[in-house]
Amino acid sequence: MTPPEAWADLPFFARDWPAIRDRLSGDWLPGPARLFAALDLTPPEKVRVVLLGQDPYPTPGHANGLAFSVSETTPLPRSLRNIYKEMQDDIGASPASGDLAHWARQGVLLLNTSLSVPPGQAGAHAKWGWGRLAREAVTRAQELRPLAFLLWGAHAQKALAGLPRPQDLVIESAHPSPLSARRGFFGSRPFSRINDWLAARGEAPIDWAGLSRRDLQG
Repeated sequence: MTPPEAWADLPFFARDWPAIRDRLSGDWLPGPARLFAALDLTPPEKVRVVLLGQDPYPTPGHANGLAFSVSETTPLPRSLRNIYKEMQDDIGASPASGDLAHWARQGVLLLNTSLSVPPGQAGAHAKWGWGRLAREAVTRAQELRPLAFLLWGAHAQKALAGLPRPQDLVIESAHPSPLSARRGFFGSRPFSRINDWLAARGEAPIDWAGLSRRDLQG
């Protein structure tokens, strides 16, 4: 469980990580190999979009270390199903599975505010001090370029409050969960809005639906 080299100098890893590491025992998700998956796949210089979740899925076999993402063979959780529904309405396509690693490789930082959870106990590690990592990681990425913030729900909005700057794009809406998606998530068109913003900056769009990956595989 070594911190990713590109992020290892964040104060979190000297100040908070040793105590959290010492508390991680027994069964917990997503497990040591995937604990820092979001940071491994998206180093600071690659971050273009920030999408913050809460904690890993507490069902064994589901969480893969990326916010909102699940392993490739896992049926879509309800929130992710709603994300894909909005994507279909927005850009006319959606990924073939619930694994969002292709987002992370394109610069979407899929970071949870808590990186670990015991099986079946959602939120059980939320007060262990993980939250400082998200703020420090985002602040580091902001040193390198303007970012697009995709803040779904009050938790994400509170967790990163005060960080977005005038040069950043901020898209705030209700969370895509079944309890709140119809209160402003559906119809928010976040995927096309981010790509329009990136295009205006002269940057490549995010291939949200993984269409280029499918072309390569086909």
